Amino acid sequence: MRKHIIYMLVAGVVTGMAGCKKYLETLPDNRTVVTTPDQVSQLLTTAYPGMNYLPFTEAMSDNSEDKENATLYADQNTNAVNQQSYKWQDVQFQDFDSPEAYFHSCYNAIAAANQALEFSSGPDSNNYKGQRGEALVARAYAHFMLVTLFAKAYDPATAANDPGIPYVTAVEKHAFVNYNRGTVQSVYDNIESDLNAGLPLIQDKLYGDASKFHFTQQAAHAFAARFYLFKRDYNQVITHATQVFGSNANIVNLIRNWNGTVATSNPVGYSASALGYYGLQAIYTKASENANILLREVRSIWGNYVAYYRYGYGNKVNALFYKNANVTGGYTAIGYNTYGATPQFYNVPKFYESNKDDITKSYDVIPLLSMEEVLFNRAEAYTRLGNYASAVADLNIWISRNIRNYTTANNISTVKAVAFYAPGTTDTTGALINSTLFFKRVSYIHEGLRWFDILRLQLPVKHDADSLPPNDNRRMLQLPQEVTKAGLELNPR
Repeated sequence: MRKHIIYMLVAGVVTGMAGCKKYLETLPDNRTVVTTPDQVSQLLTTAYPGMNYLPFTEAMSDNSEDKENATLYADQNTNAVNQQSYKWQDVQFQDFDSPEAYFHSCYNAIAAANQALEFSSGPDSNNYKGQRGEALVARAYAHFMLVTLFAKAYDPATAANDPGIPYVTAVEKHAFVNYNRGTVQSVYDNIESDLNAGLPLIQDKLYGDASKFHFTQQAAHAFAARFYLFKRDYNQVITHATQVFGSNANIVNLIRNWNGTVATSNPVGYSASALGYYGLQAIYTKASENANILLREVRSIWGNYVAYYRYGYGNKVNALFYKNANVTGGYTAIGYNTYGATPQFYNVPKFYESNKDDITKSYDVIPLLSMEEVLFNRAEAYTRLGNYASAVADLNIWISRNIRNYTTANNISTVKAVAFYAPGTTDTTGALINSTLFFKRVSYIHEGLRWFDILRLQLPVKHDADSLPPNDNRRMLQLPQEVTKAGLELNPR
């Protein structure tokens, strides 16, 4: 069941999981002759990772706890992914919902982007500008996800020496190619180059009704805001985040309205929104939802089994998020949509899964980029630059849609934030950063985004008897063992 990186980077787009036959025994070439812009656009639908990173990133984060008596209804292999990820062990399972599957799906996406760039680089390349833009940004995104999860977090003081991941910019024509990991800095430089080259070329008109499944101008700016937050270029974060919101003077309408459409009057922990469980699942990832910027259908059973894993959203996390008052003085409305008769089954319905009766054919639609993250990224950037008033204004937009029975009394101020997070001090920056991170953590329960902040900020994590301090090598996911055949070194342990 292994997929070798050598094949991934050579053979182009590979769909589905492979059989047991070793890739290096043959060099299949399933590329199709592509001669028109429409055909390149079709190829680019595969330039986005087709596997799911949410299951293992969520388990590694402090959004997960040991629910102990949880009944394990998910299949044995994905239970192992959940357990090993929670314990920061190297995951042995290689199929869907695993780090290895996601690693390979990223290089599949990169191969598709590179093929699209090759096909669109002929004498009539002016006819392919939009496709080239999407391919460059998609290539940058997949490499960003790889370097974030499989290398050390970006630190300007060490990035030039920290091993990165192979940045692949061409369709390889040979079976045996040695790659080097470069450095985190070189990977970031390449990401920035692709992003800056591709973004101006993107043409939203090419996507028709499927725009939420492609890198539109809006989605590219949202990705840029995330990238520059990791790079600590806060002025660029603000610039790109503001481009996402565009001329919309009422940003509040772009944020999910947990106080409105999905509101419920039931007590926390035992919720039943008027939409119902499956209604909430369906609405969260709808293309018509303003908050969704970039969606992707991925091979996964996460949506159907998220409530049944032993390590996940349980009573302690629920109390931290939803049963205790927060900096606003109120309670988060998302918590009132927690389902599950007991803490062992707590979950917030977000992902609708197709083919629930056959896990070998199950798919989830997941948001890769959404408005709340963009708003939080801008609020953090404003805070880092000392523009506290603008940061507070952004956070209060989220509060108005996410605090139960919201009134303006729930709005925060610098004084209120300091009193809650740093009483007796004048640490306004720290208080607003903590407010932002808390709201973000709540918003993205089950979505793995908390792990990205843990990596970026070197936040410590405590899991029962074990803990993960800053700079621990276990923060880096291990590369698949077979990459050593392509000349790559594994991450230290």
